[in-house]
Amino acid sequence: MVDQARARKLAKRISQIVASAIEHEVKDPRLNFVTITDTRVTGDLHDATVYYTVLGAKIDVEPDFAGAAAALESAKGVLRSTVGAQTGVRFTPTLTFVTDTVPDEARRMEELLAKAREADAEVARIAHGAEPAGDPDPYRAPREDDEDEDDAEDSADVREDSRG
Repeated sequence: MVDQARARKLAKRISQIVASAIEHEVKDPRLNFVTITDTRVTGDLHDATVYYTVLGAKIDVEPDFAGAAAALESAKGVLRSTVGAQTGVRFTPTLTFVTDTVPDEARRMEELLAKAREADAEVARIAHGAEPAGDPDPYRAPREDDEDEDDAEDSADVREDSRG
């Protein structure tokens, strides 16, 4: 039977343990800028997928994703042993490390939103001094009196025919 609450609780604990172990126990300089973002555990608690991202040391320096992936792969055994010792579960889950794409997608979405805001501002700037091409309100046409009289006469004739 799958206990989703237990799986979520174990996933959260694994995230904390792996992040702490990367920071304090694993002495690999390639892992200095690795951040654990999420962990998902299967329902049977046998497999854990750990999502991580690599932040650049400086804004203009590209993060080393390949080096971080290699360092995590080489430290996988130590990290799994640490998880097993600190969680106390019967079977220590296997760890799989996957690069988290959420920060990149969020950055891309922010860029798209900025472009949309610029386009909206340009349209608002153009529309600010613009005047309508036709009448200011094409849907409000003044009614002509002679049409109203003709309509009234036609309806009176129909009423007389129906009575008579």
